[in-house]
Amino acid sequence: MTQTVLITDSGFSNDDWTGAIAFGLDAAHSIEVEAIDIPSDSVPEHIFMPPHLRMIRIDFPNFADGRGFTLARLIRLLGFTGRLRAKGHVIADQYAMARRSGFDEIEIGPELAKRQPEAQWLFRANQWQEHDYQARLRAH
Repeated sequence: MTQTVLITDSGFSNDDWTGAIAFGLDAAHSIEVEAIDIPSDSVPEHIFMPPHLRMIRIDFPNFADGRGFTLARLIRLLGFTGRLRAKGHVIADQYAMARRSGFDEIEIGPELAKRQPEAQWLFRANQWQEHDYQARLRAH
């Protein structure tokens, strides 16, 4: 199994999620499932977000597919307060957009982490807060 790199505002770290991640929207209906993996073309209104769901991971099949950003924003607007993670082909230039749209973290492979080192991600870590919709929602 390939080790993934987790990216937050603090930089690179190892994945600290120890539970299983079930695939698909239907998996959230199980009381045992605390995390689900969903494709970027999921319909947010069909996502079941029970209180026991602690993480939603949205797959990015390629860096040009922005549907995951829209999906993240809509999931947050629907009230999900758990961990929201982008997984896959997200690049450092998209970090600010990912955070503004509601993602807490990004999961990438070691190859991308090597091509886009931590400094590139940290450079963008401060930019996202300038236009953070979550802060605007909390102010109202």
